[in-house]
Amino acid sequence: MKLFQQTSLTISVLVLALASRAQESSKVFVRPLSATMDKAWEVTWNKFYHPQTNQFYDYLSSYEPGKGLSHLPFRAEVKQQKPNFYGYDTGMEDCMISAGVMLSLIIDKHIVTGNPDLANKASEVLEGVYKSLTVHGQPGFLARCICTDDNQSIYINSSRDQYTHAVYGLWLLYRSKLASDEMKFKIRFILSDIADRMIRNVIIENDYDFLRADNTRDSRKISRMWNVSGHEAARLPMIYAAAWDVTGRKEYYQQYNRYVDEAIEQSLNFSEDRPTYALLQMQSSLELISVVDSNRDFEGKIDELKNEIARICVERANRAFQQGENLDLSMPGTDWRLEGEGLYPRGKYRKVWYCIRESGEAALTQLMSRAGLSSDQQHVLKMAINRLDFNKVSSSGIFYLQAAYWKARRLGIDTLGNE
Repeated sequence: MKLFQQTSLTISVLVLALASRAQESSKVFVRPLSATMDKAWEVTWNKFYHPQTNQFYDYLSSYEPGKGLSHLPFRAEVKQQKPNFYGYDTGMEDCMISAGVMLSLIIDKHIVTGNPDLANKASEVLEGVYKSLTVHGQPGFLARCICTDDNQSIYINSSRDQYTHAVYGLWLLYRSKLASDEMKFKIRFILSDIADRMIRNVIIENDYDFLRADNTRDSRKISRMWNVSGHEAARLPMIYAAAWDVTGRKEYYQQYNRYVDEAIEQSLNFSEDRPTYALLQMQSSLELISVVDSNRDFEGKIDELKNEIARICVERANRAFQQGENLDLSMPGTDWRLEGEGLYPRGKYRKVWYCIRESGEAALTQLMSRAGLSSDQQHVLKMAINRLDFNKVSSSGIFYLQAAYWKARRLGIDTLGNE
């Protein structure tokens, strides 16, 4: 713990020093954050969103109009599962994660602004999730993304990460003022279909795997929903809790009740070295459970966990900001076919892509705890946003930065709201 505190303090000092130098050299806070967020919103919908699939893709490979998503796999490549069963590195791997993040920010933005047009945007995101669930004909299987070449083909391997964000976002939407009766009906269908798949497939005979779209086991075990690491333990009961909350069906409550107590105990033993994206997902699953089952006595364990996760993410936000000072954050992604890289974890571009995303993830994770965002961390978030030129930003990480900004605004953080 002492080592962590020393490291965190050192990074904080570095971040504040960088901030001071940035202010002096480039006047980074001249632009109002609200105007910057307007630009980020425009770029998100004009460059990352595909109106035929209703989904947001992972990165841009060009800033030329109409060419930003030209690297995405063609139908023949997807049907042959090239380059892999997951769509890894292609820019077609995290659409359902992004859908959940987008729903979160749309809901918070609506609470702050009251803009009625946001209901249409929420409906479009919902439609994208619905398509990922139904386009392939496999009940309850949530495909990562849909191929933009034929608006149908999918990679057969999903993951618990995709389900976590999508379920959390749909649950938020259902409880929001944006959800029409039609939208609520569709959400009930989606969450029930997902929960039913979990009941069928997440059993000991399948090693608790919800199975791929071809109903075979996932060799990487990222579709396993039980007997997992501590930071993943609450994912299965969270899905049942969401389905129970929107439908009131007894069988979903019974499944939730079967797993939840043990899941919380396992969560208490999570490892601090988990990636920031995993900590955000853990925070989401714990929040959903605590809200849906608010009468259960968890003895303060969930609040304790959420605050501990937030504490870890202070250092993560500082680290991401510091790393970004040494990266070209305007760098476009590469075509995975020509460069053999795309979002390859060891590639040069991956560092740029994830640095932007981690800044938003780390802030968002803190905002989901009672501890909130300290004044220093508010400052770090502002710098992480304002150092970007949104005309030349290629990472879907801008979704997370917007989500953090609007959640902070919803929580009344003055330094972000009163510019």
